Amino acid sequence: MAYVIAEPCIGTKDTACVDACPVDCIHPKKDEDGHDGADQLFIDPVECIDCGACVPACPVSAIFAADDLPEKWAHFTEKNAAHFGR
Repeated sequence: MAYVIAEPCIGTKDTACVDACPVDCIHPKKDEDGHDGADQLFIDPVECIDCGACVPACPVSAIFAADDLPEKWAHFTEKNAAHFGR
């Protein structure tokens, strides 16, 4: 069960979650290609270790455990995975 970044991140892209992540699974970072063109940040579902460290770091409450993702944002599970070609 990976974590998923949902709609509240769109347009915000605050990278506090990136700094909190111990395994570097949240992208694109500010210095990565594609950061400026991305509408939000994404969590790689394969790299995520389900630690939850990113959740309290998110200033807009956009990160959810996959099982706790509100139904209205269910498509963000696929959107996060697709960002990484998964």
